[in-house]
Amino acid sequence: MSTRATLPYWLYVNRVFWLLRVPQLFSTCVAFSLVADMGIWRGDIGNWFMSCWCICFIVTLFIVIIELNDLQPRFPFYWYNFPVTFACYAALICLSASIIYSIAYVQFLPDGPEWDRAVAATAFSCIASVLYAIEMAGVWNFYKLKEIPCYVHTVPGLLNVLETFVAGVIFAFLSNTSLYLHQPALECCVAVYSICFIPAAVTILLNLGEWENRLPIPFPIFQLVLTVFSVLLYISALVLWLLYQFYEELGGLPQRSSDVSCIDDLMCAWDQRLAVAVLTAINLLIYVAELGYWARRSL
Repeated sequence: MSTRATLPYWLYVNRVFWLLRVPQLFSTCVAFSLVADMGIWRGDIGNWFMSCWCICFIVTLFIVIIELNDLQPRFPFYWYNFPVTFACYAALICLSASIIYSIAYVQFLPDGPEWDRAVAATAFSCIASVLYAIEMAGVWNFYKLKEIPCYVHTVPGLLNVLETFVAGVIFAFLSNTSLYLHQPALECCVAVYSICFIPAAVTILLNLGEWENRLPIPFPIFQLVLTVFSVLLYISALVLWLLYQFYEELGGLPQRSSDVSCIDDLMCAWDQRLAVAVLTAINLLIYVAELGYWARRSL
């Protein structure tokens, strides 16, 4: 267990609790409750983001229980890396939930109580994302731990968080298996997303547990090799996904109007295909940025 610093004073624990934890719990709980109360108007998108807000609430509650009961020393890693890393993910989750929910669902609801609840849920989700972002950026100041390194406060750490987060959003869209089943090229794309997600997640875990120095090769070389591999795989996935989803001669649909499922659905299969393509391109750019960083470090 790391002993590089003592646990924070109770004054700072209480300050973080009242200024961040309680508002985070309140915002995510209200957002979840408002959408849950919409009944049949929730829709699949509402159900998905309900689960996101619920997960944020549960993990935040877990962190509160650990900190208020002074259980941090019982963990086999430096505890304060965990809440900061979670805050980074939670900020991204709540922000993406606010944007996607409002664009893909709220604007299509008729005026009435359901629309009011959906707008209020979006507002509380935005508040939660700001609170988690404040924690991610400033909790080190609360705990007076500025000298202690935190992986998500480094360039490769932030890039790894973004890579795994974007991959998670891709997996959410791929829950519609009709997008790729029975098409080997598209199934290969799904395999690429999974293969690249695992090393990025493992890297984050290695750094949270401070085990990166236990590797048989220097950590920068390890990261450089994995990043080159991921860049090549993402390039192939982007090319295959675009060809087989939007190129008519390979069975794709080049225009939204050619997809019969887009007549009534708010977010139809064609929209999901486009979203996966855009997210694949975004993640490729993130991996290229990480490749540039590790190439400079390894020279």
